[in-house]
Amino acid sequence: MFRRSRKKIIISIMGSLILLFAVTLSVIMFASYREVRMRNSKMLERYVELFFLGDPQDVQDRLMPELRRDDMDTAEVSGQGMPVLRPDQGRPPLDERPDFQLSTFYSVALDDDGTVLAVDTGEKSVYGEDDLVEIARDILEGGAASGRRGNLSYSVSRRDGYTLVALMDNTVSESGLKTLLRNVLIVGSAAIVLLFFISLYLSKQIIRPLEENDRQQKRFISDASHELKTPVAVIGANLELLSRELGENEWLSNIQYENERMGDLVKQLLDLSRAENSDATMEPVDFSRVVTGEVLAFESLAFDQGKIIRSDIDDGIRFTGNQVQLAQLVSILLDNAVRHSTGREIELSLKKQAHAVVLSVVNEGDDIPPEKLEHLFDRFYRADEVRNSEGNHYGLGLSIAKAVARMHGGSIEAGSKDGKIRFTVRIPEK
Repeated sequence: MFRRSRKKIIISIMGSLILLFAVTLSVIMFASYREVRMRNSKMLERYVELFFLGDPQDVQDRLMPELRRDDMDTAEVSGQGMPVLRPDQGRPPLDERPDFQLSTFYSVALDDDGTVLAVDTGEKSVYGEDDLVEIARDILEGGAASGRRGNLSYSVSRRDGYTLVALMDNTVSESGLKTLLRNVLIVGSAAIVLLFFISLYLSKQIIRPLEENDRQQKRFISDASHELKTPVAVIGANLELLSRELGENEWLSNIQYENERMGDLVKQLLDLSRAENSDATMEPVDFSRVVTGEVLAFESLAFDQGKIIRSDIDDGIRFTGNQVQLAQLVSILLDNAVRHSTGREIELSLKKQAHAVVLSVVNEGDDIPPEKLEHLFDRFYRADEVRNSEGNHYGLGLSIAKAVARMHGGSIEAGSKDGKIRFTVRIPEK
């Protein structure tokens, strides 16, 4: 049980870490890409603002607020129509920022007839003039004012007498993010794998004492139960002999009653020990027939208490399991329902849902608080101390039922709502 719990805990922790890693990485990359694209968009907008197709004097007048007049002599217009300053002249603030200096801009100016007026290749040989013209015309045919085309972001601006298609190459600015993503994935994956093995080792060290304690507890229950069987049987035999010689005797009756209670307790402890033993024999079982047989056995007991059992059992439900323990599981649930039901009817159903077998037992009763529901399957736990102290019941029945369900790879749960107490057992159909 502890091994399964340890695996579930490790899987849960690793799953949470992987999810946290993925979410964090996604947020970082989204924010980084968004910031880079916004910055690139602003640079492209600034580039469009500074673009002017005209004579040198017009260019100088347009750029005058951006230039340091003390250093500027004259501005020249390149053959492609873009404002260019001689190296010994002052530069606009656009050229003083490193990110602008490292970025590459292209532009194509076309008149209303589609004639190319000017092409700026950004002094790079990545895209030729013909390539830029073809890209610009495709963009204009698309009709979008801005967007992306591969690694290029573009902006279309309508000017007096011509249309400007400005482009910015994002390869350099975004390649760093891609490199960061690759490195984070590699390092993060390696860290998660390392963390997994560290968690596995630490979990073994932490749970090992608990496993050993659980093993010793089960061994003690099993050994003590076996050892108690003999003296209980001897006491019972001696009581029978004494009762024959002495006849009716109050003290002998008390001893016999307590001896029978002790015998029932020992039997339940042995049943619990066997149910928790994963080496039980498994064989093909007709579970429909097992449940039907237990219902028939309890109908007379329920009738004596003025109750009836209504069953809805599907035929032909078969799977591999231990027939004796499965019958005991059904018996425990029916016995619990008959003893604790405050109403007249007890409902039992056995259905096949998807790839699981679902057994449900419902009886009327006082609602059980949630804090008690979660402890119903604990050993020696009794939700109603007054009522459960009567008879030979020690709070082991539901613990045995839970152990049987788990041994068959299934689960059992309890629910309380609107005066109905429901126990549901799910067992995979194997």
